Amino acid sequence: MRRVMVLLVIVLAGCGQAERPYVPATEPAPAQSSVKPSAKGTQPAETLPSGPQSIAIGDGLRVRVEWPADPDPLLKVIVDQYVGTRQAVVDGTRGYRRNLEIDAEAQATEWVNEFIDAERSMRGTGRLYDLRVSARMGKGAQINACVDESGVRLISSRTGKAVAPQPDWLRTPYSQSVVAHHGDDGVWRIRSYITSTERCTR
Repeated sequence: MRRVMVLLVIVLAGCGQAERPYVPATEPAPAQSSVKPSAKGTQPAETLPSGPQSIAIGDGLRVRVEWPADPDPLLKVIVDQYVGTRQAVVDGTRGYRRNLEIDAEAQATEWVNEFIDAERSMRGTGRLYDLRVSARMGKGAQINACVDESGVRLISSRTGKAVAPQPDWLRTPYSQSVVAHHGDDGVWRIRSYITSTERCTR
């Protein structure tokens, strides 16, 4: 039954319902990245690395991304939202909206604001692994990743010291799944975060 519901969500993501245009909060800096030629009206596909990549998020927080061999460009959707939401927490920036549709923006914003309201931040090194596109249908896709944050510590944003006790979700790897929709402007945006029952091991 759960698989049927997930497929239904992906189908709805591919239906191309009216969506709010994304308006960036600030003008993005020019990116120095290698791109492949793309068809008119689509995003240029970045050349993603294969194997481990360390990304500095900010203020002592990093993430190790374990890219598969010949990674699907769609995997960048789930990696970007992980980096972006954590960066918002570290920077103390309320809300998160980059490449998210309305429902996903509400979910991400609530998550980020809980940290800021509680004066909490994070330090250490997280890990993203077992990244995969688990389903694709029309303009919709489900993207999964395993998250291991056992190397991350929750800290007070005022004192910079680790809080006690540390939350349970930092101790055990967990699965994160998103449903993304390919917009008419060629941009893949996360339509919703979905609960995953898949088990992740270290």
